[in-house]
Amino acid sequence: MNKIKTTDAKWREELTPAQYRIAREKGTEPPFTGAYVNEKSPGVYRCASCGLELFSSDTKYDSGSGWPSFWDVVAKGHVEVSVDRSHGMERTEARCARCDAHLGHVFPDGPQPTGQRYCINSAVLELVKRDSSKTQAQPVDTQ
Repeated sequence: MNKIKTTDAKWREELTPAQYRIAREKGTEPPFTGAYVNEKSPGVYRCASCGLELFSSDTKYDSGSGWPSFWDVVAKGHVEVSVDRSHGMERTEARCARCDAHLGHVFPDGPQPTGQRYCINSAVLELVKRDSSKTQAQPVDTQ
């Protein structure tokens, strides 16, 4: 996958302050405050920074954690993981494979078949809903 490389100034122009804080500075939303925590609509969740498809509503579930949770990615290679040793603990960070946006973290306590819980910040996602009567997806405005 070709990486998107741009300047910090450009990211600040393109993202909202909340998106920038989370995606570029590895921040997080307070639990149970994100736009997609309770979202049940069918569709695909894309990276709010670059538009890469990351997660499907088919793998979204209520983990009770306060953040949108998914048990798998939409396609292999779309989400990269690395060790995060911040805040005095060791976790697995999830990042967009195309633009390196911080998405959230992955934990090994999710449902089968993967056993994974991708715990993702709503602000760095954009839901493109599937319309059951049409084949074309429609973006959702979360601003």
